[in-house]
Amino acid sequence: MKDFGLSRVVEPKNHMPVTSWKLDNSKKLKKGELRIKLRRIVFERENLGQIASLADFDVEGIKERLYNIVQKRGKLHNPYTESSGLIQGTVEEAFSLEELANRDLEKGDEVICMAPMAGIPLYIDKIKSVDLFYGAIECEGYAIVFEANHLIKTNRVEEKESVHLLRALEEEGNFCGIAGQLEDFKAKRAVIIGSNMAETILYAGLLMGMNPDTDVMLICDSAYAQLFPKKTLANIFGNLVREICFVDLSNPVLAAESFLELNGREPIDVVINMENIKGSESLSSLIVKDDGMVFYTSMANRYNLGLLVSDSLGKSIINYALDGFISGTFNFALKLLEDTKEAFSKLDDLKKSFSKNYTNLSNVKISHSKVPQKVDDFAFMSPITANMVEEVLNVAQYDCSVIIQGETGVGKEKIFNLLHQNSQRRDKPCIKINCATIQESLAESEFFGYEKGAFTGAQTSGKEGYFEMANNGTLFLDEIGALSLNMQSKLLRVLQENTYYKVGGTTSKHVNVRVICANNVPLKKLVDEGKFREDLYYRLNICQITVPPLRMRKEDITCLAKLFIDNYSAKYGRIKMFSADAYKQLEAYHWPGNVRELENVVHRLYISEKTDVINEYTVDVLLNDNMFEDTLLDIRKEFKRNEAVDFTSIIEKQEKRLIEYALKKEGTTRKAAEFLGLPQTTLARKKIKYGL
Repeated sequence: MKDFGLSRVVEPKNHMPVTSWKLDNSKKLKKGELRIKLRRIVFERENLGQIASLADFDVEGIKERLYNIVQKRGKLHNPYTESSGLIQGTVEEAFSLEELANRDLEKGDEVICMAPMAGIPLYIDKIKSVDLFYGAIECEGYAIVFEANHLIKTNRVEEKESVHLLRALEEEGNFCGIAGQLEDFKAKRAVIIGSNMAETILYAGLLMGMNPDTDVMLICDSAYAQLFPKKTLANIFGNLVREICFVDLSNPVLAAESFLELNGREPIDVVINMENIKGSESLSSLIVKDDGMVFYTSMANRYNLGLLVSDSLGKSIINYALDGFISGTFNFALKLLEDTKEAFSKLDDLKKSFSKNYTNLSNVKISHSKVPQKVDDFAFMSPITANMVEEVLNVAQYDCSVIIQGETGVGKEKIFNLLHQNSQRRDKPCIKINCATIQESLAESEFFGYEKGAFTGAQTSGKEGYFEMANNGTLFLDEIGALSLNMQSKLLRVLQENTYYKVGGTTSKHVNVRVICANNVPLKKLVDEGKFREDLYYRLNICQITVPPLRMRKEDITCLAKLFIDNYSAKYGRIKMFSADAYKQLEAYHWPGNVRELENVVHRLYISEKTDVINEYTVDVLLNDNMFEDTLLDIRKEFKRNEAVDFTSIIEKQEKRLIEYALKKEGTTRKAAEFLGLPQTTLARKKIKYGL
């Protein structure tokens, strides 16, 4: 068997390089390896856009996130979308000249590696530019490829076609698969569902190349209508696409009705679904004819759900999930690019207008419609939360340590539950511990247990510790920062060696536990302050998930408030609900206590409201009570019997609370200054004074 990089797998061992969490990306070559000097990387669709959205489309922020992924994983494998891409560069060095000769390569040859980037160790020294339009970066660094990885020489490809070629090769398995299936299937009417214009051009060119009489139509989600007007798209696609329709994919039944009405209610022969938006799979099945074909261009974009939908409709639909490498497709891709050269030329012209407007290229698969979503029992509606959930579900697959961070009340335990329920250990023991509640003198015996007679007052039968209880399962350590440095040292030893001694014991016990911890103060901050061991931090910090505060994901407030009010309605046996304006009032509040405070407020509103509909005035009154509690100093606590009052101190404390509230409520110093009726310069000085 040809070498495919197994020796480069760092964690977890004995996994394939593409499925491992971390690879060894050291520069020194091993037998069978070849090093490529990086020039360009093209990502799978929406991969780079998703990373960009987490960085608010700030170019430097995007670069920093890419650097961090490579540093943590030894490869550029997006941990949020589990997607990959292709690399392009020049041959720099091989382990031996014989290996170069066997590949018919020479040093300096321009190549594209056809292996998925998820299984390629690489190091990025510098990212020179970020191209969100085509999902690519220009960079410097190196990649390590193996005997099993196919390399294509591209010395004769013109520079201006290079990115387009990478895009075509990224989809080459799909093109060949579709072409093979349609060879004897004469499609008269075909629909492409998706918003990626480069790929739409290629798929439309493929369909027209197989049958010039094919009536090709494009369906895009309505969220893209302002970004790419129909007139603009029609100009780019030219004769490749006859009709362009914008529909709300989150409402597939109405979308199908409007599309079929527009097109004479004649069903479609072939549907190519490139879209990941939930609802696209239902639309595909609704508009395709009996015995028609639906191609899903990746397993991620709704294939499994599409099978269920087609079965529920009683239709005989031929569903295909396409992806993967097929050898000998380079010339196929070149021919496809030649056939679509005019469309790509127009697309390149359009790209120039977006060169500096990165925010226009955001991933709108969730933000386009405020549709509540639920994974297990975790409800959300914000695109920020959706990105975090994607990250959690991805990390859940890997049996590694995780740090969950976030303010008090954001729902860190909920995130842990999501991790555990989607992990390989979901049917194994799950032990949850709040470290802040453990007495320091009892910590060792609580974690590791003790033998009978280990100390005065010990149970005669001894006792199991948390690690023994969680063996083969998961141990959740909430508020881990509360542990003493001494206990942290003992915890580190268990994580390093997977063995421990019970208190009073003389025989080591082996343990297999996945440790997930949480803290409301960033552990790195505690490390810098000398309150948390640095070696333990790095042992735990294989992966880190930050739960954003509620004020940063305001779309979640409505769906969470509805969830809570429905729960209390079921609990108390009387249905109550919020008015539309009440939801707006809830969204306008800054929620310093996060989700926990929101649930408390909803509970209080349910109990106090005598009618079945809770309006905005009721919400406003209760939230204003909270505001006064947050911003007004309890003067009674400041007065001490037989002591003088420190007037200056009291005034400063009250001033700090008011400024802190205004900053939280308004978000910027300018708006906060207007809210308090102060000059912005005055507020800025006081903000610095109070360390806010």
